[in-house]
Amino acid sequence: MSALHSATHISPSILNCDFMRIGEELDAIANADYAHVDIMDGHFVPNLTFGTAMVEQIVRRCPVPVDTHLMIEDPDRWAPAYAEAGAASVTFHVEAAAAPVRLANELHAKDALVGAAIRPATGLDAVRHLLPHLDMLLIMTVEPGFGGQAFIPNMLEKIRQARELISAENLPVAIQVDGGVKRETIARCAEAGANVFVAGSAVYSADSAYEEIEALRTLANKHAHTLA
Repeated sequence: MSALHSATHISPSILNCDFMRIGEELDAIANADYAHVDIMDGHFVPNLTFGTAMVEQIVRRCPVPVDTHLMIEDPDRWAPAYAEAGAASVTFHVEAAAAPVRLANELHAKDALVGAAIRPATGLDAVRHLLPHLDMLLIMTVEPGFGGQAFIPNMLEKIRQARELISAENLPVAIQVDGGVKRETIARCAEAGANVFVAGSAVYSADSAYEEIEALRTLANKHAHTLA
């Protein structure tokens, strides 16, 4: 957990799992580094998923730490509850946060790792001032809100620029990518500088989630950008 920025991490998104068998589906990713849980409120994005009660149950049942991605309005008000529910990592969108530095400090005070996410159209200037307060920057490589979308190739340049910015400031900040991550795209993301990879449909549509996670990790490590 403390070395989030300096190693490869695979975080399968349970948005693509069979929710009628969620306990078994969580067990199927026991070799992952995190379980990625997408929180959507039907306002910031059009889809609607879970709340804190569900996250608390997932945390109790999950064999790996839970990585929450909050695609919600007013994260300043609601995000701390996800840290209290036991999420190891809480990521909020900078587009929705009124006081992101204060929110990051509050989440850290609740012993959660803190991430900030940006949509594909949001530039790095929106998060530059926040980087010293983060453990992770999430660069969305699809429009947030639905699983199974195609990777947006133009985001590779944003990943490279983010890695250069973080390295220039010598900050211990991981770069996470979410959207269309699979065997065909993970190597390019790793080469560009990402080191935390959210893969949903790629993992849960595979014959073996375990083997797919291992394959993704191997590819990411093979093509990994040099990390501090």
